[in-house]
Formats: sequence, C-alpha cells, structure tokens
Amino acid sequence: MSNKPWIVDDELWARTEPLLPAWPERSSGPRPMDDRRCFQGILFVLYTGITWQQLPLELGFGSGQTCWRRLGRWQEAGVFEALHRILLAELNAAGLIDWTRACVDAPTCARKRGEATGPSPVDRRKTGSKHHLISDGIPFHVISTAANVNDVTQTLALLDGIPPVAGRIGHPRKRPDALLGDKGYDSNPNRQELRKRRILPVISRKGSRDIIGLGKLRYVVEQTFAQLHQFKRLAVRWERRLDLHNAFVSLACAAICWRRLMKPAG
Repeated sequence: MSNKPWIVDDELWARTEPLLPAWPERSSGPRPMDDRRCFQGILFVLYTGITWQQLPLELGFGSGQTCWRRLGRWQEAGVFEALHRILLAELNAAGLIDWTRACVDAPTCARKRGEATGPSPVDRRKTGSKHHLISDGIPFHVISTAANVNDVTQTLALLDGIPPVAGRIGHPRKRPDALLGDKGYDSNPNRQELRKRRILPVISRKGSRDIIGLGKLRYVVEQTFAQLHQFKRLAVRWERRLDLHNAFVSLACAAICWRRLMKPAG
C-alpha cells in the first residue's frame, strides 16, 4: 500500500473508470478535468478531512469546486455503490468474506449540522449523525441517520441493504447465517423476522447477562468502525448534504475492500 493512499493505481482505476458516466460529446465551456485526477482529489479530501477550498492546486487534482461537483455527479450515477459491490464480489470469490455471521453496531456520532442530524445521545446540546454498520470485518452496508435514532430501528434495514454479492457459483449471496448484536438491538419482532429469513439472531437481552463470548465475536464490527473513521472526512461530518456524505461513506467502504484485496496472504 502506498504511503499516499489517495493515489489511484492502474488496477483500481480499471475497475472504476467503466462505472463513470460519460461526458456529452458537445459540452460548452472548457474541457473538463481528467476523471482520474478528480477521483484522486476526492480520495485526498476523504483521507485528510480538509475542506474543498483547501485542496492544493499544485497536486493537479483540479479545484475543490470541480471535485465537489464530480462527487455529486458520480453519486447520482451510483458509481461508489457499484464500485463497493464489485470489490465485495472479488473478496467473495477469493474466500475473504465470512458468511457465518455478521455484526451490527452504531457507536459513533459526528457533530455537524445538515440533513439527517439530531441531538447527540451523549450531549444533547450538540447535533450530529450516526453511522449504522453491518460487517463481517468487511463493511457490507452503512446507513447514516440523526444521532438520536435508536440502533434497533435500523437492524432490518442494514440487513436488507447488503447488496447481492456475486463471486461464487450459484445465486449471489445477501444473507449471513447469524446476526450478532448487543442489547441495543434487543427486539423480539426483529428476532422473529430474522428467523423467517433463516438467520440466527445472537442478540443480548436487556436485563440479562451478555451472551458468553459475544464480545469476542463482535470485535469485527468495532475493527471496521476503526477503519472507517481513519478517513478523517467521516470521523467528523462536514457535508450538510446527506447524498454527498453517503458518497464518501460508500467510497470509504470500497477503499477498505480494496486494501483487503491487496493485502498479502497470511
């Protein structure tokens, strides 16, 4: 892995470029900035957390305004979700996804204003957002909500948000064998829905002792959150627009998948 992770190598670009919407052949104005350079500029902002106005022109990524507009255009075209799905399929083909269980959690709030923000459960004087995550060590799906949205309300939405993951013989897979969660996900109706989908609920009950060994099994979701929030643009939310924040979230998920694919075996 390069010490400049926002530099897009040829292999990653070969997967990304076909997903980008084409520019009109006859468009007014100057020739648009090269897509690959804009993509690197967006990654630079995601990794460093700087504002769009601070994007250094000498890096050759174009202006912050150019990259910001490209981010919105590509999010509208579904580029980042598609890239995430492609890389999940490659991980699945390589046997790097553990379908025996997936874990859910939502421990962190980002304190900024904008769409999908609300009072923080930690400090209600401050507004923020929450990232709800389902993961096996690789991020399957993330939902951004106001900080005061209860975790349990997003359980089934997280599960249903897992994209069909190809890469193996047979139908693409969407469901883990078991779903792990702490007491914040305690809900008998949700347990019934999980069993209907042939998923074993392994969720601690409020007022009872935690399930033995659940903490060790759930470390994968905490590890994934740590990876997500290494992207400084996600550790604190700056985008008021939810679609742009979600674009960064999907791109971060894709970047985590790419790092796992490129990790040497063993």
